[in-house]
Amino acid sequence: MTNSQFSSSVLFYLNGSRRVIDDVDLDMTLLQYLRSTGMTSVKLGCGEGGCGACTVMVSSYDTATNKPRHYAANACLFPLYAVDGLHIVTVEGLGTSSSPHQIQLRLASLHSFQCGFCTAGFVMSLYVLLRNNPQPSELEIEECFDGNLCRCTGYRPILDAAKTFAKDAWKSGSLIGPDGLVNVAQANGCGVKDCCQLQTNEFSLPEPAASRTNGAGCCRGGSAKLGCCKSATVNGAEAEKIEAMKQFRPYDETQEPIFPPFLARYARGETTDEHCRLALMIRNRRVDAQCKLFYRPLSLKQLLAIISEHPEAKIVAGSSEIGIEKTFKHSEFPVQVYVSDVPELRQVEEVAGGISFGANITLARFNSALQQLSEQHGLVKSQGFAALKNALKFFAGNQIRNVATLAGNIATASPISDLNPVLLATGAVLTLVSGSGAERQVPMSEFFLSYRRTALQPGEILRSVFVPFSRPYEIVRSFKQAKRKDDDIAIVTCGMRVRIDPKSRIVEETAFGFGGMAPTTILAKEPAAACKGKTWGDSAVLKQMMAACQQELQLPYTVPGGMAEYRTALTCSFILKFWAISCFHLGIDCEEAKFVAEMDLDAEERALVKGQQAYDSVTDRMVVGKGVAHLSALKHTTGEARYVDDMPPVGDELHMAMVPSARAHARIVSIDSSQALAAPGVVKVLTSSDIPAANVWNIFHDEEILPTNTVHHMAQPVALVIARTRKQAQAGARLVQVEYEDLPAILTVQDAIAKESWFPEVRQLKNGDVDAAFASADVVLSGESYSPVQEHFYLETMGAIAVPKNEDGEIDLYASTQNPTEAQMVCAEVLGVPAARIVCHVKRMGGGFGGKESRSSLIAAFAALGAHHTKQSVRLMLDRDMDMMISGQRGSFLGRWTCAATRDGRLLGMRMHLFANGGFSHDLSLGVLDRAMSHVDNCFRFPATEIIGRICQTNTQSVTAFRGFGGPESMIICMSMLSELAQHLDMPFEQLQRINLYEPNDVTPFSQKLEGQDWNVPRMWDELSAEVQYDKLRREVDEFNACSRYRKRGLAIIPTKFGISFGVKHLNQGMALVHVYMDGSVLVAHGGTEMGQGLHTKMAQIAAETLQLPLSTIFISETATNTAANTSPTAASASSDLNGFAVYNACKKLADRLRPYREQMPNEPFSKIAKTAYLDRCDLSATGHYATPDIGFDWQTQQGQLFFYFTQGCAVAMVELDLLTGTHTALRTDIKMDVGRSLNKAIDIGQIEGAFTQGYGMYAMEEYLYSPKDGRLLTAGPGNYKIPSALDCPRELNISLLEPKEPNGLKTIFSSKGIGEPPLFLGASVYFALKDAVLAARKQMNVKQLLRLECPATPEVLRLACEDEIVEMTRVPKEQKQGMPFAVRI
Repeated sequence: MTNSQFSSSVLFYLNGSRRVIDDVDLDMTLLQYLRSTGMTSVKLGCGEGGCGACTVMVSSYDTATNKPRHYAANACLFPLYAVDGLHIVTVEGLGTSSSPHQIQLRLASLHSFQCGFCTAGFVMSLYVLLRNNPQPSELEIEECFDGNLCRCTGYRPILDAAKTFAKDAWKSGSLIGPDGLVNVAQANGCGVKDCCQLQTNEFSLPEPAASRTNGAGCCRGGSAKLGCCKSATVNGAEAEKIEAMKQFRPYDETQEPIFPPFLARYARGETTDEHCRLALMIRNRRVDAQCKLFYRPLSLKQLLAIISEHPEAKIVAGSSEIGIEKTFKHSEFPVQVYVSDVPELRQVEEVAGGISFGANITLARFNSALQQLSEQHGLVKSQGFAALKNALKFFAGNQIRNVATLAGNIATASPISDLNPVLLATGAVLTLVSGSGAERQVPMSEFFLSYRRTALQPGEILRSVFVPFSRPYEIVRSFKQAKRKDDDIAIVTCGMRVRIDPKSRIVEETAFGFGGMAPTTILAKEPAAACKGKTWGDSAVLKQMMAACQQELQLPYTVPGGMAEYRTALTCSFILKFWAISCFHLGIDCEEAKFVAEMDLDAEERALVKGQQAYDSVTDRMVVGKGVAHLSALKHTTGEARYVDDMPPVGDELHMAMVPSARAHARIVSIDSSQALAAPGVVKVLTSSDIPAANVWNIFHDEEILPTNTVHHMAQPVALVIARTRKQAQAGARLVQVEYEDLPAILTVQDAIAKESWFPEVRQLKNGDVDAAFASADVVLSGESYSPVQEHFYLETMGAIAVPKNEDGEIDLYASTQNPTEAQMVCAEVLGVPAARIVCHVKRMGGGFGGKESRSSLIAAFAALGAHHTKQSVRLMLDRDMDMMISGQRGSFLGRWTCAATRDGRLLGMRMHLFANGGFSHDLSLGVLDRAMSHVDNCFRFPATEIIGRICQTNTQSVTAFRGFGGPESMIICMSMLSELAQHLDMPFEQLQRINLYEPNDVTPFSQKLEGQDWNVPRMWDELSAEVQYDKLRREVDEFNACSRYRKRGLAIIPTKFGISFGVKHLNQGMALVHVYMDGSVLVAHGGTEMGQGLHTKMAQIAAETLQLPLSTIFISETATNTAANTSPTAASASSDLNGFAVYNACKKLADRLRPYREQMPNEPFSKIAKTAYLDRCDLSATGHYATPDIGFDWQTQQGQLFFYFTQGCAVAMVELDLLTGTHTALRTDIKMDVGRSLNKAIDIGQIEGAFTQGYGMYAMEEYLYSPKDGRLLTAGPGNYKIPSALDCPRELNISLLEPKEPNGLKTIFSSKGIGEPPLFLGASVYFALKDAVLAARKQMNVKQLLRLECPATPEVLRLACEDEIVEMTRVPKEQKQGMPFAVRI
């Protein structure tokens, strides 16, 4: 091929505008390009296509159909060189906050987001769906989000808002009519004449702790459709939802921008007079480039010519695998050939005996083709197609399936491939073609040679995949098991096929393909041999097959990937499922076939997520308490909200990267930075010797900023590299050579206890005579329970920008932190300057959950250190894997306990030893331990208690704050103890709990009285039990379990109480600064930070209520240490209390000052009143301060009040468990919370749902694993660490707020309660429901041993706990459990 046949320019459209890039950077992703051009709605959340925060719409022109094709893609993996001829649409291209698209408006109006970092990704996923299908079903809407993660909301509000676009839209009554408009009889008020909502309120300054009264209701018996707005029967959530929906307009797809006509002509080759579409050949001029030469052929002939010339070239299609290799493994592919524009590789055609699929067909198109072929050829011939389609159902997310290809899945030869075992089972044949054009056929069974090595020769490509038609009396099925069912890599996958003689039922042919059981995808020979020539349906044959499978595929204890017993058990479980399904469909009457409905779970259509939110309408306040939308909601949905890394660079800004330790514990012998300093773009390398002042930080000053002599955990930052670009900084960091001398490392809490590796503090709480309680008890039970580690997984990783003013040591610090004051102080101490010279700014965070309370200060200090040395702005943003390896997490707890009770279940005493894994330094572990000890009673009265706590020191990253701060950790230990006690007593768990609940005026182990007027757990327990008809549910669950053999349901109810206040007394204070400007606008600054929890919205509501102004007049710009000094961290669920009262106090001063002017000018606008006051020289600025009264606990004397009050709640959960795999479905969850007199009920509902989902993940899904070999974190990133996805939501999720019958007497701001952390423990309701299901399974198997269920209750844990014949068959004998396991929980 000659150079004239190639172009080096890439032409595409971006949000409707043409762009041409000459000599494109071959290493650049679409995400990097978009962000460099100001399209900052496209976020870097993970860099591996696992979170969806970078989702964009890609539109291409299909010349075969002469229509544009729209699909969602991950910009973080999409190569920039692949955009030629495409139209890229980001959320900025849809609308603005002043003129939003209907998607943006609806999602913003219905409380769909919190931190907002993931929002644009969800918007774009829904947008793509609507562009392809303007009237989707609710199921299609739910499934369009399978590649998007959210850590804040719990997903329900996202799904609800999105479903307003469904053709069968969810409704409350008939919220949306056929015309797409809100259908309500009354547009104003509640529908009753003279409704109080239509009455104006006279100016009256509210008291913040004043109680509300329902009264008789303003409408006094009127018959409004939704009830009177003051009536206790009104569901305020629904009323507010209707009000928000009034502004919606029908979605009109005809108003969407058309596909650029030029690109249609460009694709058809009709632009010869303009830019002409040619094959691409681009050389990268950068000396440090990973890719030096790039080709994009437009035909198979061109492709073959290129690979003939470059047989070593890397073939690139979807880049879903190569993109990850380049980003995380830093693999270099000097020559790359992009093949997704070669039409011959996408063709699907029928040939003799089956279908030939072009190897480069995307998985999304492959899925569509399989559907069409199944419909065209019928069930008999399409068994293999259906099995492949089923495998695709759970393959990655939409964004990946839209670009990943069949060839890529096969050629990467992953041993845990979803599709390869199915292709093996179908008897697929591959056609390979070389650069010379020579073709050869290779059966799939001969393609995989060894780990990641295939039969492909250099210079060969995979051209097509032949899948034969299935034959009569042949059954093909696929199965997959993963940690999370949707968008997750497999643990074990398989494809199975059997063909029998219809008369004799003799097996003529079988194939059992497995992934995850060997270094390659394999065909299991022994199970096939065990049934060959035998009668299918004979139970003896099934047993022989399973035994043969276990014998051939049994894994050693130390197998890579771990889970040896579980993986082997899955192979036998899948054979059992296949046996039952195949016998059923072949008309064979056998015992297992009777239970096919329980086996063939994938054949069921997944139930839709639904639910209700319930609370009373607020009628006695102007704005406080009402469910107004988050003030930044439209900014989130339109991409206008800015986060740290969205800020434009300041001057010649530099970038920083960290040099991570390669050891878990070692002495530093030397650090050689010479190679790094010689690398392109590197400006400076900093080590501990470059720190001008203090090299220690955190509360206990027991941690170095940069280590001088010793590293204490794997990935601990050893040095810092500063360079011109982020990529250059990271490349330079990899060149720094560190020599180590290894030291012994301790990872797990159990090892730390055994080796007595402690921090010095010992905490104790003693009440009553425990020994006497034990002596008088009918039952004394001992055991131990474990609370797991959990990763915050905020979508925005940690980051900071330090901008030096180069005068007096001043630095402006822009950080993603919950604690701007600590960031300020740490930076000042490191640099040796007064704190007043450092100003820390926080606009917003993309999630925090406690993870950015303390550890973020270290990141800020690194950036500030770089700015100090370079005198230039320095930006440091962590990649997801690095963030997870260094930023801390929820620490594990081990509880060793003894409890005593009477035979009728009355608790008498408890002795509890709590051991917390604190990591390598103190950080906040002592505070976490304190809260754990004060919450280990949960809601239960133990007349005598002895609680002792210690912090273990290990060689892991330092444990830090996480939503709940020790409370959820100790409460799960307490509840596990009570669950085991209930088993021992043969008593229903719910009965044991109910008879031991605290009653009003009881006293906790830390001597705090539960005030009668504010202790609502017994009431909520009883109300919730009645509302869900718990006894009826229990009977239904028991009846289901009696009739079901391979599926069991479980039911549980649990309570929670959570103390509100910082454990450190001086932190219980807040401050605010409020300015009224002469135009009547109001600027509020306060000490809290916004991370999605709606704090700024609540503060604005308080200001508006207190000043009696419209909410639109209140503005909160940011949190900064020059406007809010000496702030407490935004944590402990106390920020609304502390800062809210401070805002109120400041606004009250202003309201008092302005009162005379308002009285003199009763009918004038506030702008004129403010101007008049200014001209009268009235001070229009005020500060406010608040300190929580009455609190202060001394751990030495155990005297004083530890918490100001308790936020309380109860939850009921029902689950269904697949006993053969450990997979579960959360069928239903009902939660009732006491939040006092809420400041914003809709936001509080969102906090409850988000916290519950996070707790659900903690107790039933999220597994944090380390390598015992080297102390490396194995679960870094969404590929290995699984948080709940949208499809993990309970099928029914109902949330209600307790409406106080009497004034609660709280001295809090407007009698409200903190809500951020308290609901998280209620996620454990799912865990205990799962335990209930496992107990039902064990009862069926007559297993009598006490069940001690591990936490988190992953599919592996649940499957092995069921203790059936398969589990017993696949157990690794104890004597064989030698050597080091692959992974450990720490």
